[in-house]
Amino acid sequence: MNESNLKSIIEQVIRELNVADKPSVANETASPLNETTCDVPEITAYEMENYFAVPSAENKDAYLNYKKNTPARVGIWRAGPRYTTQTMLRFRADHAVAQDAVFTDVSDEIIEKYGWLKLQTEVNDKDEYLTRPDLGRIINAKSIALLKANAKASPKVQIYISDGLSSTAIETNAYDTYKTMEQGLKSHGIEVGTPFFVKYGRVPAMDHISELLNAEVTVVLIGERPGLATGESMSCYMIYKGKVGNPESLRTVVSNIHKNGTPAVEAGAHIADIIKRILTEQKSGVDLKL
Repeated sequence: MNESNLKSIIEQVIRELNVADKPSVANETASPLNETTCDVPEITAYEMENYFAVPSAENKDAYLNYKKNTPARVGIWRAGPRYTTQTMLRFRADHAVAQDAVFTDVSDEIIEKYGWLKLQTEVNDKDEYLTRPDLGRIINAKSIALLKANAKASPKVQIYISDGLSSTAIETNAYDTYKTMEQGLKSHGIEVGTPFFVKYGRVPAMDHISELLNAEVTVVLIGERPGLATGESMSCYMIYKGKVGNPESLRTVVSNIHKNGTPAVEAGAHIADIIKRILTEQKSGVDLKL
């Protein structure tokens, strides 16, 4: 569902229900609905932390202070047993964002812009990606040939990017995180391999890639499963001398990389320091005490 379709649905619902009132939103500046054109305020223009709809709250200030610490849907209200229209529309909008993050692809223009070699797992499309996670752990034959022909062999650190479950997260955060990591590792005198992009990738694909390139440390920036709070969250997984069949406990992870979590640039600098620790101590995952 794209933004145009979503807006059309919202306009239709508001016309049918003739909604006149809406709950207060802190710092909201949207104008009332126009009686003739039905101009709909942007339903996602505010953060959920600022949305409060409880009438006659006994301690509103305490409630609002609590909301500052969570993106969860607290402080919403109901009409009988159902959500209010405003709450339901926002839920549908955030759900659509999450679906788009999963079902859209990272654009070829972005991959070409950043000069990433484009590889693919054994998965052929999104439906297969969601139903056959095992195929997302293996690079296909064509990509293996491309990798061996174009990527630096036996790198100290191999960093690559993969769409995972959120292409939106990659388009929003991956490049800034990668460049900061690269600069941080360079300042430590650590060699970085050839960057590339893996389509339809699962986290364990890094083990196959580690074996193919004989990398000492393999690192993947990958889209996280989106939720209603954000569709832009990215994670970074790191492993020392990865091999196919590694237990998950050998991976070190930095998660929630997005504007409302750990910002991309800050995350990149932190990850570079962790990689240096992994190389120094020659271990990762639960064996590495951070």
